[in-house]
Amino acid sequence: MFTGIVQDMGRIESREARGGDVRLVIGCERLALARARPGDSICVQGCCLTAVAIEGQRFTTDVSRETLALTTLGALAVGTRINLEPALRVGDELGGHLVSGHVDGVARLIALSEDGRSRRLVFEPPAALMRYIARKGSVTLDGVSLTVNEVAASSFGVNIIPHTQTVTTLGTLTPASSVNIEVDLFARYVERLMSSFTAIHSGGESI
Repeated sequence: MFTGIVQDMGRIESREARGGDVRLVIGCERLALARARPGDSICVQGCCLTAVAIEGQRFTTDVSRETLALTTLGALAVGTRINLEPALRVGDELGGHLVSGHVDGVARLIALSEDGRSRRLVFEPPAALMRYIARKGSVTLDGVSLTVNEVAASSFGVNIIPHTQTVTTLGTLTPASSVNIEVDLFARYVERLMSSFTAIHSGGESI
């Protein structure tokens, strides 16, 4: 489990194809890898990955074929900057919102404009995810916890302040860029509970 508060921007140092999967070596500067052990989870660009080896300020992780197909990780080249966050520990501050690192899909940036010192970004997610996105609710984009400012029929907008532009990869996005999106966990659970409630009270079976 994570919070969506990026702690470092790492860099892909090597990429090796392995029987349909990919092994990545990721270098970082500020991430506290001295506290990490092989088997620990690290959020990489919004995806929960397992560190299989750690050496100094770099770690190795394997990315499955399904993750490569359903996220932007399949397009990461050597040298690409990525958002990193270690898994939550007991007692850590919850500065963003609860993030699982299980990406729901890929959203596309369709508009970008300056808004004072902030930057306003409008994204178009997969149509099936729009029902989970609410104004002033939470959403995770490339591992960054953000507040939804407005919602349209097929898109939603967020603002990123100068700090976020500087310390995450969101500051380098351009129109048509793709990002990993994870919708709010609570929205999914509410939908599940409501569908069960509806089925019971309509005379059907609970699902």
